[in-house]
Amino acid sequence: MLIVISDLHLVDGTCGKPISASAFQLFAARLNELAFNASWRADKTYRPLNGIDILLLGDILDPQHSTLWLDTHPGATGYVRPWTDFRLPEYAKKLNAINQAILNYNAEATGILRHLAGGNAILLPPADRRGRASFDTQEQVAVPVRIHYMAGNHDWYYHLPGPAFDQIRQEIIQAMGLANPSSPFPHEVKESETLRRLFAEYKIYAQHGDLYDSFNYSKDKGRDAATLGDAFAVEVLNRFPVEAQQRLGQELPKGILDSLSELVNVRPALATPLWISSQLRQNNISPADQKKIKEVWDEMGNEFLALPFVREADRKFKFDLVDGLELIVKLTDRFSFKNIDDVVVWMRKQFWSEELTFAKHALREHAFLNRSAKFIVYGHTHHHEIVPLDSIPTTPHPTNQMYLNSGTWHSYYDLAVFKPEEQKFIPYQVLTYLSFFKDDERDGRRFETWSGAFSD
Repeated sequence: MLIVISDLHLVDGTCGKPISASAFQLFAARLNELAFNASWRADKTYRPLNGIDILLLGDILDPQHSTLWLDTHPGATGYVRPWTDFRLPEYAKKLNAINQAILNYNAEATGILRHLAGGNAILLPPADRRGRASFDTQEQVAVPVRIHYMAGNHDWYYHLPGPAFDQIRQEIIQAMGLANPSSPFPHEVKESETLRRLFAEYKIYAQHGDLYDSFNYSKDKGRDAATLGDAFAVEVLNRFPVEAQQRLGQELPKGILDSLSELVNVRPALATPLWISSQLRQNNISPADQKKIKEVWDEMGNEFLALPFVREADRKFKFDLVDGLELIVKLTDRFSFKNIDDVVVWMRKQFWSEELTFAKHALREHAFLNRSAKFIVYGHTHHHEIVPLDSIPTTPHPTNQMYLNSGTWHSYYDLAVFKPEEQKFIPYQVLTYLSFFKDDERDGRRFETWSGAFSD
């Protein structure tokens, strides 16, 4: 049995909060139940599973959203950002500090994963002579669990080469009980022979999905490079609540300050101004205080757009992401948050009109075209999906190909698609996982999915 989960976004607590450890406890309980059900075979007999593989499909730990990136300023000694040259020693030092903070903050959650991989967490009754589960004995069968980590766009740092990063990865391996070696965590299946064999067994193809998001992946630079998404996250989403607290903490009600701390959980990320505008209205912030908040945003926006890393991404004579970002974050005295709301809605239609589904990209995957994969699996969008792609008539059964998205384990505030200009955000927590079966497992089924949502 193969389980796929993604987009847990375990942060260090300085920028929003991750999903609670209770989600991991629920998953562990469900995994034991799944293992028992998967041990019933297509011929209606019971044989305990030989093993379980869990694939963590990217954005599991989230070093991107941490205020520790902000403890130095441009030009200062030891200045480091995600787009700094990672070969400099201070880069690995900074990442290590953030990584340690994440592991410490999520020790209970990662401890549950480590326990699952310990060898004695999934215990099943043995089979009796008639091929049934034997509940009349104290004997139990331990099912080995192997956990594999692939990198996404929030944890791409674990894909970086070098001994210093090997050490960081080794700490993650120990904390989570991973089956990975300490070499760079794979971003694509071609980088791991273990995953190639695993995917072939289950006839799946999986990758995080950031390959199809130009805001968070550069086709020219590859996965060992920062993107505009990193810069926007660190210099705007992470920094704005900190600056607002430091400058206006004594003047603003606690409600608005708490709301600003949730910026990193707003989806999509570029809907941030809509979120700010809606929170100003809901907290009855006076026009004078709104002006002060906007002045902080304007100052930060100008500094963000002035970053050499951002300017280098601007393509001359063509409207691109940088130009769109400039419309969003560079608010002059002539514009209010409400004016910029209209720009955000327009930007979403221009660059992210199809962000809720990546199904069309699955149709271009080599594993789909050559029929080697029955399932194309992505994460990244945070939206769980099951999309039929094709069915090839064969005897005795047709070969069905499907696209599945592994959703997320996350708490966030999602912008409603109906009249987004009205700034309606819905908060909830979700937990999704995909299950794949091989040979005669699970009565011969090929897959199952489970997705749950619960309100705060």
